[in-house]
Amino acid sequence: MRPLTHWWRSRADDRGHDPFASETWEQVWASLPVLAGLDAARSARLHRLALDFLRDKTLEPVQGLELTDPMRLTIALQACLPVLELGLDWYGGWYSVILYPDAFVPEHQVMGDDGVVWVDRTAKAGECWDRGPVILSWADVREDTRLDGHNVILHELAHKLDGRSGGTNGCPPLHKSMSGAVWKRTFADAYQDLCRRVDAGEDTPIDPYATESPAEFFAVVSEAFFEIPGLLFDEYPEIYDQLSAFYRQDPLRRLAEAAPSL
Repeated sequence: MRPLTHWWRSRADDRGHDPFASETWEQVWASLPVLAGLDAARSARLHRLALDFLRDKTLEPVQGLELTDPMRLTIALQACLPVLELGLDWYGGWYSVILYPDAFVPEHQVMGDDGVVWVDRTAKAGECWDRGPVILSWADVREDTRLDGHNVILHELAHKLDGRSGGTNGCPPLHKSMSGAVWKRTFADAYQDLCRRVDAGEDTPIDPYATESPAEFFAVVSEAFFEIPGLLFDEYPEIYDQLSAFYRQDPLRRLAEAAPSL
């Protein structure tokens, strides 16, 4: 926290384009432990990305929800954490975040693997449409300040990154330095292992929802990567390494280096 506060104060004269008070930034930042350990340079970059995110995307409250500045920053800072080292271009092609006050019940026609069409009326905390908006429950966003591996913003934005490959299948576009074959083998092995453990009734540190599909597995382990990196590394170190290469971040190392000041 201290490096970021120092950066805010030292750059106060350069922030005329920033519509938010420094007190608001500090309040929101302190409420988000997922941002712990970021050094001054990364904090400044996340600050700029959050502002750019709010200029590029519209936040659309519905059902009477009133949007405040802390709410805007809470969403933007967490949404930009996955692209901290990738850039906001990775969120290109969609333009809005729709906010419900609480869990919402969309009614979509869904075709199952067997070809049967049915209407999905499941209450949801978040949803991501292909080439469309991200939809969030503010009640769930507000509850996601604990580092427990559940973060609806990180989850839905992981789907957006995944979808840049042309479909949400658990394999986003990889950097040239990465091997697609290694990624697919690593994720397939871990996915099958988690499915086996969940089917056997084992209580796993990784949310069992990850077994719904390879796409959900990628989104869930992305949540874990940022929120509970130590547990993810202990369970699936090769998954951690692949995500570290993809996101170009190393939360475990970041936290270890920042430990004396936290």
